[in-house]
Amino acid sequence: MKAEQNQKLTQVGPGTPGGELLRRYWQPVAMLDEFDPELNPSMALRPVKAVRLLGQDFVLFRDAQGRFGLLDRDCPHRGADLAYGRNEGDGLRCPFHGWKFDIAGQCTDTPAEPLGSTLCQRIRQRAYPLVEKAGALFAWLGPEGTEPPPFPALDCFVAPASHSFVFKGLWHCNWLQSFEVGIDPAHASYLHRFFNDASLEGSYGKQFRGASVGEVDGERWPMTKVMREFARPDISFTQQPWGLRLTALRAMNDALTHVRITNAVFPQTFVIPLSETMTITQMHVPVDDTRNYWYAFFTSFDAPVDKPTMRQQRLAAVTLPDYVPRAGRWNDWGFNPEEQQTRTYLGMGEEDINVHDQWACESMGEIQDRTREHLGTTDKVIMANRRLLLQAMDAVAQGGTPPGIGDPARSAGIGGPDTVDGIAPAQGWQDWWQTAVQAKRDGAPWRNPAASAMPEESR
Repeated sequence: MKAEQNQKLTQVGPGTPGGELLRRYWQPVAMLDEFDPELNPSMALRPVKAVRLLGQDFVLFRDAQGRFGLLDRDCPHRGADLAYGRNEGDGLRCPFHGWKFDIAGQCTDTPAEPLGSTLCQRIRQRAYPLVEKAGALFAWLGPEGTEPPPFPALDCFVAPASHSFVFKGLWHCNWLQSFEVGIDPAHASYLHRFFNDASLEGSYGKQFRGASVGEVDGERWPMTKVMREFARPDISFTQQPWGLRLTALRAMNDALTHVRITNAVFPQTFVIPLSETMTITQMHVPVDDTRNYWYAFFTSFDAPVDKPTMRQQRLAAVTLPDYVPRAGRWNDWGFNPEEQQTRTYLGMGEEDINVHDQWACESMGEIQDRTREHLGTTDKVIMANRRLLLQAMDAVAQGGTPPGIGDPARSAGIGGPDTVDGIAPAQGWQDWWQTAVQAKRDGAPWRNPAASAMPEESR
């Protein structure tokens, strides 16, 4: 890849090709948990957060009626930082000269001006549309005065609160190298290889470790066993309305093959199975060119999600209030050479495979130098996705419509997408995975007509 292409793919600030493309899609700006006083006691007194997203600074606040506002962070008077504003319940007041703004960005008071002044009526700070979905707040940062596309009806955003959970974490590297791990089916057989399999009992909510993929001769196989013993996947992809559907086949014997169906939802989301009845929809959201937050939305097609358990599992790996990982370059990501020899392929722990992915991405450098890489056959999805990104950037720059869920004419019709992780007949695996998907959907209480009997607050 040429250096100028790499730069084009990785820059996210205002006015850059990548930044202008990403601003045509709904972006998560914060989790509702970040305003929970039990997790962040300062929010009980002052529910205001400084937010940096796509290389741009904002202030996010909640008023006394529980409504959220996202405003440009520099006060339109003389540019002071509104993240230090006084939250007065009906608006955010700049401490410099007392100018006050409601959640819509309208200036409601300019107290130092002469009595009778109507200046405030003519002042508006830019405010951005917000939507609350699946425990997170999403913002649309597209050109002012233009309508955002409909919010996508992906499974994670359709499922009720009882069957969904969201968490996030900060990685110190560019968003694209982080996202590309999620659309790389080959790496799991190596980066996440465990030399011994854990019990399938007590593995709830743990990604990869202990997850079951089905039975072989009456024995339930954990995912780790399949990934370890069948490490040369046959990878293919097809173009879909949302982006790409990925298929990774691992032939086990003449009769059985492991099938893993995942998805790349353009431009920055992948959807993968966590278990036979739960999926992860993960977005990599640029803070700026050299940092990104991953937002993982867990969706259950079976029982309600045990949110306290999943939250506690993940809180152990980050520091609040900014969800910064406890592992990183500063402590070698927890690398243990003895573990690498005896327990795991990487040597960076068995409980949280996010650390494995974090190391792979951050160790490339803040922005991967793609001019130095040598891609192989297993990187075919990576190459296809980069082509789609470059094409979409050019289309938007020329006044065209962004693809997939950024296209207002197509977004409303995009749902799902389906994922599968299981052991199938070697002949007829295509029918098997579609039958498995339909059974999972039919069994989901929130997709079944009986779901109408669910409590109102769970919908």
